[in-house]
Amino acid sequence: MAVIQLADQKIELKDGDRIRDACEQLGAPFGCRSGFCGACKIEIIEGGENLNILNQEELNMGDRDRTHRLACQAVIKQGFVKIKEGF
Repeated sequence: MAVIQLADQKIELKDGDRIRDACEQLGAPFGCRSGFCGACKIEIIEGGENLNILNQEELNMGDRDRTHRLACQAVIKQGFVKIKEGF
């Protein structure tokens, strides 16, 4: 099982799941949910190595990197990831 944390709240999810639904449950803002609007920007505080590499939608945004992601596009491979919404 993997774990995503925002502030003092944590949600468990299966290894290989998108973090989108967990982040939304934790209160991260969302818009289009498909990588076009950028409303779901998150900062990775800890565990970035546990996420997939940036996909094309994130690369198209231009200001994404391993610590600045779109919650709707990131996939947790395993382990623990701590995030902060917006940046």
